[in-house]
Amino acid sequence: MSIKDKQNKNKIPAKTAKVQSDGRLLHEFTKGLFKENPSLVLLLGLCSTLAVTNKVSNAIGMGISTTFVLICSNCIISALKGFIPDKVRIPAYIVIVASFVTIVEMILNAYISALAKSLGIFIPLIVVNCIILGRAEAFAGKNDVLPSLMDALGMGLGFTMSMLLLAFIREGLSSLGYDFSDYGAGMLSFIGGGDTLVIRGAEVFGGIKILGLPAGALFVFGLILAAINAVKDIIRQSKKNKSGSGHKAAAEGING
Repeated sequence: MSIKDKQNKNKIPAKTAKVQSDGRLLHEFTKGLFKENPSLVLLLGLCSTLAVTNKVSNAIGMGISTTFVLICSNCIISALKGFIPDKVRIPAYIVIVASFVTIVEMILNAYISALAKSLGIFIPLIVVNCIILGRAEAFAGKNDVLPSLMDALGMGLGFTMSMLLLAFIREGLSSLGYDFSDYGAGMLSFIGGGDTLVIRGAEVFGGIKILGLPAGALFVFGLILAAINAVKDIIRQSKKNKSGSGHKAAAEGING
């Protein structure tokens, strides 16, 4: 066999290469949603996760802001990875991230000032969010732009989803509704107005107020993690039982 024939044999067909590329991009996107969720699995960025999830509107604002910064910084860092000296890469990453955080802060102050006031110091603190710096160091600085974009999008959406889950439980049970006044809307109440369930003039239930406090954030977050671990144990045990049944059936077939 000639050298040319060997090269043609080892060459991956264009269609197969495209499928592999698409599969990798899908993997980079979905891993941040479930398997490597930054808040619920990797336990990163918990400062803002616990602090701002007393309201759903805060969780939406923080999630979108963080996702925007994550996407932009990942793409820029990936594109410039060949030009950034290794010794100063962390300061360079922080400067890039801080630039996009400043843009986000200026936009919020200009157009959604009530939300900016509610989020307060946690918008500037996106600069040192370990999710963003972690993805820059572990992924964007070592991969091409498109995979870095998908990684950032998946991680950002996973972070937003985890905050929304926490906020829906906390605000829903503490206020019996959801306050969207920061966006110029009103209160979405479960009981048709007000924050207390009244039956025949008697106040029956006014919500679990502690869930709106910092202690409530830790309590709800712990319950969510416990539920996730319980589901993982059930899935792991189910796979173990199926594997054991398969080995047993194979052994019986050989003995038979």
